Formats: sequence, C-alpha cells, structure tokens
Amino acid sequence: MIIEAGGQPPAFLRLSMGQALANEGDLLHVVTNDNISTRRIAFGRAIVWGSAAVLALTGLTQTLQETGLAGFGYSNWRPTLYAYILWAVCLCWSQVLIRGEQGKRTLFVLPAALFVISMVVFPLLFGLVIAFSDWNLSSPTGRTFNGLDNIRQMWRDPFYWNALTNMVWYSLAILVEYAIAFGLALLLNSQIRARKFFRVAFLMPLMLSPVAVSWMIGKSMMEVRFGPVARLARELGWEQPSFFGSPELARASIMIMDAWTFIPFMMIMILAGLQAIPKEVQEAAKVDGANAWRGFWEVTFPLMLPVSITAILIRIIFKLKLADIIITVTSGGPGGATDSVTSFIFREYRDRSNVGYGTLLAMVYLVLIVIAMTILMKIAERWMRPQY
Repeated sequence: MIIEAGGQPPAFLRLSMGQALANEGDLLHVVTNDNISTRRIAFGRAIVWGSAAVLALTGLTQTLQETGLAGFGYSNWRPTLYAYILWAVCLCWSQVLIRGEQGKRTLFVLPAALFVISMVVFPLLFGLVIAFSDWNLSSPTGRTFNGLDNIRQMWRDPFYWNALTNMVWYSLAILVEYAIAFGLALLLNSQIRARKFFRVAFLMPLMLSPVAVSWMIGKSMMEVRFGPVARLARELGWEQPSFFGSPELARASIMIMDAWTFIPFMMIMILAGLQAIPKEVQEAAKVDGANAWRGFWEVTFPLMLPVSITAILIRIIFKLKLADIIITVTSGGPGGATDSVTSFIFREYRDRSNVGYGTLLAMVYLVLIVIAMTILMKIAERWMRPQY
C-alpha cells in the first residue's frame, strides 16, 4: 500500500501500529525527569552529612587514642572501618534520593570508586600513623607515638643519604643503557642473518627474574674463587679479582647486572618504534642526499623521541624500585656502598625490625619519587611537543 506524502495511514493500519507500540512499551524503559520532593532531597543530604560526621568523629577519637592524647577504649581500627562502610552506603543511597534516575546511573561507578579509595587512602593514612611512631617488633611495649623523632633520625642518618646518592648514580646509568638498547634495536631492525634468533636471544635476560640473575651471575659467575669470570680475570693478569670488594667496583657490578636484565625491555620498545617509521620517510632522506649518519640524527632519532622518552621514563620507574639484586648479592655492602633506598628500607624492616623508621623512609621516598617523576614528565612533554 502506498501512502502519499502528508497523508494519513488507514484506520486499521493506525490500530495495528498502536498495538505494536503498546506491546513494546512493556519492554522499553524511558528515562523522564523525576519529581523529587524537597523533603526527599533534605533526607538524602541529612544521611550523607550525618554519616560523614560519624566517620569524622570516629576517626578523630581513634587518632587521639593512637597518639596517646586520650583514651576511648578502642581495641582496633574496626569502628572506623564500619563508619566508612556506613558513610559509603549512605552516599550511594543519597544519590538515588537526590538525583533520581541520574543517581542510579552513578551507582555503576561510585561503589567501585569508594572501594579503590578504601584500598589506597586507608593504608596511606595508616602508614603515616606508623611513620610517626616508635615501633620495633622486638620491643615488648609495642608501638608508641614519638612525634618527629623519626624525621630527626633520618636527617642524621648517613646511610640513608648514601642510598639516595647511589640512586642518582643508578638512574644516570639509564642513559648508557638507552644508548646500548638503541644500538641493538637498530641492529635487529636491519637486514642481518638470523635476525629472529637474535631477537629471541636478546630477550632472554628479560625473561629471568632479578633474583635468578643475582644467583646466576653475582653468586656464581662472579664468585671470587671458582667463578668463570674471576678465572678469566686471573688469566688476564688480575691477581685477586674481587668484583664486590671496593665500593666503586661493587656499584658498577650491580649496574651491569641490572642493565643486563632490563636493556632488552628498552630494546623491544625502541625496535617497535623503529618498525613503525614509514619506509618512505627514510627513502626520501636518501634521495635528498643524506648519508646513514645524517639520516639517523635528522630523521630517525627525532621521530623516535616520543618512544625513547617513554622507554626512559618507564625504565626510571623500574630503576627506582631496584632492590632484589642488591639484597641477594651484596646486602648493601661493602659498607652500604651499593645500597639503594628500597634495599636500605628492606633491611630496616628485616634486620633491625624498625617498622616505624622504615615506614617514614618509605613515605619520604614516595614523596621524592612523585616530585621527580612529575618534573621529568613535564620536561618530557616539552620535548615531545611538535615544533613549528
């Protein structure tokens, strides 16, 4: 049947269309503006602010008890946890009361966000409480609040500042690692024989855990008496090869082992970037008369800057967590010469059972990492910004 423009369909067709829409109405959910009363809105806000007041009061009283300023009879932090759960439930409920259908949409995200906050904020706050406490696991008195004593101890601790200095040297070694990784990536990107084999072979150190690398190289191959590297050093004229005897040599040995483990990670990222460069760009540079060296510095390297900076930043993050190789091979020796901040904090926990002081060092190190990475990312953003 043909219906002319501007005309009306026949009566029987309009009746069937109305019945179809009526049947589909049972399946469709149309979101309309809710008529929310002021009493309902007031009740929603009241439960939110009331539960927030209960949470704040409970947290304050427990904090006063933990610092020894008052006693309220709490045996643990469960009341604060229960108050937080009450506030979270009231917050979700109030969204529906105040915003109606829009509030129901919020419930798809809000519970997950509150759970993430509880898993991040509460441990951080608890860590701050421990950081300003004297808590030695071997002490019969348990944890006591000591104010700024841990900060004063950190300021006078030469081993902690030595570990921070070592981290500067370890981080600067990333530039050498980057140069080696870039060279290997260029080699594997070229047309050489057994290229696939070399790609797998160069990735093998990344497949090993740092602890396995520590035992395989630091404890076995570089062992003073029977290690193959030590025997080769004797054959070359080094009478008493000791790779971990002097501070400088021990630090360099740790850098080499760590670099051997993570250079493949940077290499594979740079190799992926090189393969993404269009061949037409390099061919155009050759047509314009650029040799291999000039083509690299004026074409390949500028195009690889975003990938290179990303690889360096991720490598810095891994480097700032350097601990397992140091703990396994040297335990920070000789005399703390190879200590990283992470390994030093670990030994504060394990060897000295000093939980309070170790937590403060970890908190300070976290703040330093956040500041340093923020500055580096700002600098990297300027480098990766297109120049016109």
